[in-house]
Amino acid sequence: MKRVLFVDDEPAVLEAIQKMMGPQAEHWEMASAPGGEEALSLLDAAPFDVIVCDVRMPGMDGATLLKAVCERHPAVVRIVLAKLNELEGALRTVSVAHQFLLKPCDPNMLRVAMERATSLSAILSNKLLASTVGSVKDLPVLPRTYLALRQELADPDCAMRKIVQLVEQDVAISAKVLQLVNSALFGLPQEISTVQTAVSFLGIEMLQNMVLSAGVFHLFENANSVPGFSFEELYEHSQLVAKIAGGFPAPPYMHNIAVVAGLLHDVGKMLLATRSAKHFARAVIGAQEENRPLFAVEQELMGVSHAEVGAYLLGIWGLPSPVVEAVAHHHHPGRVPQQGLDAVGIVHISNYLAHEHPVHPAAGEAAAYLPPEPEYLEALGVSDQLAGWAERAEEIATGMRGAVTSERARR
Repeated sequence: MKRVLFVDDEPAVLEAIQKMMGPQAEHWEMASAPGGEEALSLLDAAPFDVIVCDVRMPGMDGATLLKAVCERHPAVVRIVLAKLNELEGALRTVSVAHQFLLKPCDPNMLRVAMERATSLSAILSNKLLASTVGSVKDLPVLPRTYLALRQELADPDCAMRKIVQLVEQDVAISAKVLQLVNSALFGLPQEISTVQTAVSFLGIEMLQNMVLSAGVFHLFENANSVPGFSFEELYEHSQLVAKIAGGFPAPPYMHNIAVVAGLLHDVGKMLLATRSAKHFARAVIGAQEENRPLFAVEQELMGVSHAEVGAYLLGIWGLPSPVVEAVAHHHHPGRVPQQGLDAVGIVHISNYLAHEHPVHPAAGEAAAYLPPEPEYLEALGVSDQLAGWAERAEEIATGMRGAVTSERARR
């Protein structure tokens, strides 16, 4: 049975939450605490799966409490409650909260948030890695993109189109924007699966606050701590996969999911490179020496690959389930039932094409990357389309090479 801890300084609120969640008693063991110190004592005494806390409390507020929980009990899913007029306070928790809910909270929305977050434990059974991912406070961003975005946001006449373009260039910023806008704080009737829509709903002011907030992002250094791995190349590859995915024939909703999942599909590599560098370095070296796919070596060494690690983070952040699914299974699309070419299949094929036609051919791992299985393509009915998609992928990669060369020449 899963265990959840509710924290609020108002006894009436705690009583209402307990009553509201009463029907879930057979699935959840619930406890409550009137403040941060009491909550930490309970967490230290016994394991919990989820903590749900108010953003504004006397003494230790929600941001301070969740920071402590992140450091002491990183595997616990952290959900913050805030009123509409408390968005600024909620923003202070962006680096330590996994999900954000509007107060007073809809019981079904709270139940779904908790169940979706904890159901991902099956994806990442490695407890050490689960704690590592759970402790993530920030993600590495491209320095030039981050600085360009800050400069654009500082301009009173900044153009939304330019801001969206800059956000779409960065995996970390895109992921955080989608995390926040898909929270219940915005009360949107449907999940947001495009960066453009997410930025529009978030608004310039809140985006400014998030980008300028200390602890939400960090700039990675040019000198990578993992030999044979480059953040620059990862970002270029991710953008290429997203662009290739955008050219597949699909309904608008499926198209949006595939593009976002393509952009975020390797976020697990970012986490492993920064949070578990020693293990990740062993996997990178092993893949190069044995001429094997990196995900296969990761699976042998760690019991999980970067695909599952990334999906676990995006899942507890509350990103749309189809995005999480496409990220989790982009190496093994056969693990999920297929009903035609869906986002999982699009990202799987796009990732292969991006490895076959990389932005920097000498840096790609195409020789060690396995193509989609013929039986899989036949089942989808797209075997005869792969050659055409490959030509399109090379055109996109060629265009990106030219853009990268021009950008480096300007530096």
